[in-house]
Amino acid sequence: MTTPGLLISAPASGTGKTTLMLGLLSAFRAQGVAVQPFKSGPDYIDPAFHAAASGRPSVNLDSWAMGRARITGLVRVAEGADLVLAEGSMGLFDGVAREGEFGTGASADIAAMMGWPVVLVLDVSGQAQSAAAVAKGFALMRPDVRLAGVVLNRVASPRHEALVRDGMARAGIAVLGALPRQPSIELPERHLGLVQAEEQPELARILADAGAFVARHIDLAALRAAAAGGVALTDPLPIRPPAMRIALARDPAFSFVYPHLIAGWRAAGAAILPFSPLADEAPDPTAEACWLPGGYPELHAGRLAAAAQFRAGLQAFAATKPVHGECGGYMAMGAGLVDAAGGRHQMAGLLGLETSFHKRRMHLGYRVARLNAPTAGHAAETRLRGHEFHYATILAQPDPTLAEVCDANGEAVAETGSLRIQSGGGQSSGTFFHLIAEAT
Repeated sequence: MTTPGLLISAPASGTGKTTLMLGLLSAFRAQGVAVQPFKSGPDYIDPAFHAAASGRPSVNLDSWAMGRARITGLVRVAEGADLVLAEGSMGLFDGVAREGEFGTGASADIAAMMGWPVVLVLDVSGQAQSAAAVAKGFALMRPDVRLAGVVLNRVASPRHEALVRDGMARAGIAVLGALPRQPSIELPERHLGLVQAEEQPELARILADAGAFVARHIDLAALRAAAAGGVALTDPLPIRPPAMRIALARDPAFSFVYPHLIAGWRAAGAAILPFSPLADEAPDPTAEACWLPGGYPELHAGRLAAAAQFRAGLQAFAATKPVHGECGGYMAMGAGLVDAAGGRHQMAGLLGLETSFHKRRMHLGYRVARLNAPTAGHAAETRLRGHEFHYATILAQPDPTLAEVCDANGEAVAETGSLRIQSGGGQSSGTFFHLIAEAT
């Protein structure tokens, strides 16, 4: 029997989805309820918080980059749980303008596909009965998406709550709880979202406070009773690893790798050999390939430049074996990185790439890449689906391009990645593109 679930969403970003999600995970866990978390859309940071709050790994589901069979295979991880909670991204219906092979990437696609009713978080500051019109519109927008009810956030007073509840009752919308402002459980942010879970010294306290706060103000029994879902799950689709022994950079500078990729590599029999560039560690020489994930190299550029053992070990590894970097990992493989203050730091030099954060410009969106050469476990001409999200500017990219890359509308983008064959036959490749799944 499929585990019943709910999707936590909102009309827009910044309305309190993550606070509610973490509070619910903590509150249900305190009750002994096993909750399986998911994240709709491309996001590295929220799932780590989900895992800390629930005690179970959180998995990304993406209706633009993944087909139905891949999604229903990934949801199989919920077997044995009592409840599924999936956190949406942006607004409930927000996605790309041109629907892809599978969907638009909107959280509503996942809710409809899995049969999970939506819990809509509404920031009701500055309004009262009018909030019901917003909720009613969301309830009617898509017939295949069912609204379980709303959670009122940033409620100013009992009188304010009563007025909002009056409007919801008139509109026939269930109110599952009301949250007053609570600054003590707000999480700090940086330019790619929340500061990472592993960098939060007070995370255990914040999660405990969020759980107690939500338990006081949300009808947990009613919310759990609203959960539903009846989609037949499938076996997880195979994921091709870059090698059978993978040296994986893993520390606060290199932490953006999707859990479903790591799980897929392991399911294929691959061994993961983690190392920390920030601790001046080199990749395991017994590995067959090295993978440098995205992260925040710009915040640690000085330490990376001083990590002589890491740099020498990576160069020795790359001479005869493949090394691949995504976004932050790609920048670390380059010749140099200019930080926000304008200072240049030496990077590993496996590629000629020069990048800068001195003049920031956001690059964001879904991407389809067609490889120009075999790399990272994929054959030439393979089409890959993923996304790009960074603020770096390319100053120089002298190496041959790794792939032909376009956005969700089919328009070519300049961030094509780079490829270099080293003197000993090793292949160094990198891209700002974050892999989610092979395209069909």
